[in-house]
Order: sequence, then C-alpha cells, then structure tokens
Amino acid sequence: MSIYEVHKSPSHFIKKRFQKNKPAVVSTIYIIALSFVAVLGYLIMPDDSHFANDGLLEVPKKPPMFTVKVLKQRKNIHIPTPSVFEKIIEGEENRYQDIPIVGDPIIERDSVFFIVYPGLEKRSLHTTTRLELSLPLIDVVKSIYASPSQKLGINLAHNYVIRKDDVIYLDGLQNVRTVSKQELLNEFNEKCLQMRTFVLGTDKIGRDVLSRLIFGTRVSLTIGFISLIISLSIGILIGATSGYFGGVIDRIAMWLMTITWSIPAIMLVVAVRLAIQSEDIWVTFVAVGITMWVDVARVVRGQILSIKQKDYIEATKALGFSNYKIIMHHILPNILGPLAVICASNFASAILIEAGLSFLGLGGPPTMPSWGTMIKEGLSELTPTGHWHLIIFPCLAISLTVLAFNLIGNGLRDAYDPHSNSNN
Repeated sequence: MSIYEVHKSPSHFIKKRFQKNKPAVVSTIYIIALSFVAVLGYLIMPDDSHFANDGLLEVPKKPPMFTVKVLKQRKNIHIPTPSVFEKIIEGEENRYQDIPIVGDPIIERDSVFFIVYPGLEKRSLHTTTRLELSLPLIDVVKSIYASPSQKLGINLAHNYVIRKDDVIYLDGLQNVRTVSKQELLNEFNEKCLQMRTFVLGTDKIGRDVLSRLIFGTRVSLTIGFISLIISLSIGILIGATSGYFGGVIDRIAMWLMTITWSIPAIMLVVAVRLAIQSEDIWVTFVAVGITMWVDVARVVRGQILSIKQKDYIEATKALGFSNYKIIMHHILPNILGPLAVICASNFASAILIEAGLSFLGLGGPPTMPSWGTMIKEGLSELTPTGHWHLIIFPCLAISLTVLAFNLIGNGLRDAYDPHSNSNN
C-alpha cells in the first residue's frame, strides 16, 4: 500500500477489491445492460403493442430467424399517438392489421390481391391452385370510418367513393378526405409492405419471442427491486429492533421469524394473494417481498448483537445519543457489507420465486409475458423434433440473471472482507 492510499476512505478500498473480481465486474455490466433493456422496454421491442400480444396466428411456433413478408392493413379506428413516457409504460397499439403473405401482392382494379401465408390451396382432380384474397386498396392504406354515415351519400356500402383519378373517403374521425390513386399506391409501397424477421422465432399463437423476452426482463427486475425494498424495510426494522433491545422484543421477533421461516414461500405467496383477492402483478411484488424479510432480519440481528457491545457504541450511549440515532448512524452503516450480500442474494431469489409462481399460473395476469410464463407455455408445446426455442431462451435468461446476481454477491462479500482468501 502506497503512502497516498493510507488516507483513502474504506469505500475506496472496497471498490478497488471489487474491481479485481472480474466475474463480479462482468456480472455488474450485464445487470446494468439488462436494466437499460427493462427500462426502455417497448421502445426497443420489435412488437411494441401492450404486453407484446400482437401475434400473427398464421405463423405459430416458427424457429429463430424466421422471415415472412407482411401486408399491413390500416385499422378502421382512430388510435391516438402516445407520448414517449406513455409508450415506455404501456406500449402502443398497432395501427395496422398485419397479414403474413406469400410472394408479392398484385394491385388491379383498385384492389390488392394476395395469398395469405402459407397459402390456401384448392384441390381439384388434376390441379392444385392457391386461392387469392383481395382487399380494396383504399381500405388497406387508409383508416376508414367504420360506422354507417351519410356524409358521402345515401345507401353507400362503404364510407368511400372511388372515382377515375382519386378516392373520397371518411377518415377515422369522420372527416371527408380526398386522395389520388397515385398517392395511395405510393403510400402502399412505403408503409403497407414489410419483410419481418423474428430473431428468436414465434410462440404458439405467432407472438414475437424476443419482444416477450424483453418484457419479461422488465417484470423480473421490477419484482426483484420492489421485493427487495419491501424485504429490507421489514427485515431491517425487525432485525435492528430485536438485536438492539433484546429481551422480550427479541424473543417475540425470533418467534415471528421462526414461524415465517417454516412456511414454504409459495404457500405464503398463495395465502397473500387469496387474502388480497387480486391477480394484479403488484400482489406478486408484495407477496414475494414478504417471504424474504426473514433473511434480512436474521443478518441484521446477528450483526447488531456483535456490534452493540463495542466500545464506540457504549460511548454514544454515554454521550446521550438516542437509540434511533445510534442504530441509524452508528450501527447500520457498519453492516452494509453483509446487507449488500444478502440484497444480491434476495434479488436472485425473487426472480426465481416469480418464475416459479408464473410457471404455476400464480404470477401476474395471464396475458403478461414473464420468463416463468414463457417456460410454461413453451413446455406445453415442446416436442422431440422441435420448438426448443420456446423454452431455451427464457431458461437462459433466468439462469444468466440469477448467476450474475450471485456472482455480484460473492464479489461484494470479498470486497467488504479484506481478509477473504480471494483477496490474498
């Protein structure tokens, strides 16, 4: 140690020891990157619809890197544009009805002719032909007012009138619009045709696996964070009170810890959900947090029992400091090391508990994608010949994230303990 490092704060040496632990540093970078993915969410998801549920029923259970051409038909409803913040939180409804097609569509007589993937077949005695479907070009490109209206005339079958060079139509807000046929064709080529690649494939109803995996990252990290806050709040309060005051308070706290410890975590979560009578995701946050406070309380109680006998604590009592100030300013700062380690461990445990609950159907709403839900749905579709991507990607996400938090916990333990073998 150089003479310049003698006057450094303890946090400097903790940081320095942590940086020497390469697996912990790599894990920290991974968790930070995962956090950015979770926060951005809908902004980077290929399917930015709410809960990434905008699937293509015609392309179920397709393998990774599957590519298909999509015809995008404008929906006949007005969909407001959300702000960036609203999109991050809730996503954005797709303005188009996506139709996977085979080959290139053909435009004739103001209509679009196409073949829906994988191609409808009409069999006769000697030949097999594919059936073509058609839609009016104006109905594909523009949002047409869906309810009956007499603004363009009486007894019209549709709220548009096709003329020689242009089309008059009612938009989604019932305003009269006019567009030339050339403008329709240009907009069709620019906005209504798309080659879509599903990087991680599709699930059983054609939803994008990558988008659901990204949203599952948000669910897992959020439940880990909120559960950690709940467990820390309860655990530090009970553990600090029990260890510092002792006596009857300590015996009651230990009895409560023992009772809570004896109840399986899943059973406790189920009991909380039944008591609250709700299936919202926040119930899972609360339930998981309540199951993990005992670990925090035991660590805090044990540390305080050893620290409260130190001379500097006796000195603070002699100086007349309040019990609250002694605990908050002189004891808890000295047990940050064990608390940091238990926080990393509890974060990993919360992710595993949430995945288990979702696998059992006890997580959030059925439509909300989470890693546990994806494993459950993938397992039901897994066959000896394929569909492995439905289960392997969420399993890898859980395994890598839990491993990263455990490695961070090991790194923090070694960083706060200068006498650890790994620091020698």
